[in-house]
Amino acid sequence: MAKITRKPAPRKKPVPKKKATATVAKPKLPAKKSAPAKKSLKATRPNSIKSIKPWTPAEIHEVFSRFRKANPEPKGELEHVNPFTLLVAVVLSAQATDAGVNKATRALFEVADTPQKMLDLGEESLRDYIKTIGLYRTKAKNVIGLSAKLLSEFGGEVPRTRAEIESLPGAGRKTANVVLNMAFGEHTMAVDTHVFRLGNRTGLAPGKTPLEVELGLEKVIPAEFMLHAHHWLILHGRYTCLARKPRCEVCLINDLCRWPEKTV
Repeated sequence: MAKITRKPAPRKKPVPKKKATATVAKPKLPAKKSAPAKKSLKATRPNSIKSIKPWTPAEIHEVFSRFRKANPEPKGELEHVNPFTLLVAVVLSAQATDAGVNKATRALFEVADTPQKMLDLGEESLRDYIKTIGLYRTKAKNVIGLSAKLLSEFGGEVPRTRAEIESLPGAGRKTANVVLNMAFGEHTMAVDTHVFRLGNRTGLAPGKTPLEVELGLEKVIPAEFMLHAHHWLILHGRYTCLARKPRCEVCLINDLCRWPEKTV
């Protein structure tokens, strides 16, 4: 029997060991500083409602005496020919300038100066007259609606109470106050953006809402000035006490004004 010889198994090559590598620790970054908390609006505005020193009755009388002396018979700048056209003009003036409204209504009021004539004109034609005014489609609908209601419920006449005027389409409290004051001589205070700014900026009647400013002004303004008071304030806010750059150097009441940021 032949002798079987076994070949020795091949030796495995030794696997070279990996050289140990030193791990480098990442440097710690400095912790981010948290942003400082924003100051509240009240803290950054020195003329907040609570910080304004109230006016004395003598000072308020002096303010409106100066307004009266400078402009004894102030007039509203919305052009109109009767209470109805005044009502329409005020409704159209929402979020629009008086000059822009006047430009549109001069031709309109030549053909439609009564509720019946406005209805006869119709909503579509009315839109053509007032299309240069913002929100003219909605306003045209409101003017036709209030004209119809004046005819059906008030005999075609503008009512003389705030609640009745406010019941008309497109008419709110400010509209009612303007009409009652300008058309019927009532001692009302219409608060627009200018009067609201003045009430707070000067400290005459600080308030967070137009109604608060309105009631505050009615409380402090002497009765002898109330017929023209809202016109004086509107004109002062429109041409002197401007929103961005008040003209303090020509202001009639700069020595009495409570605004901490006034320039004189």
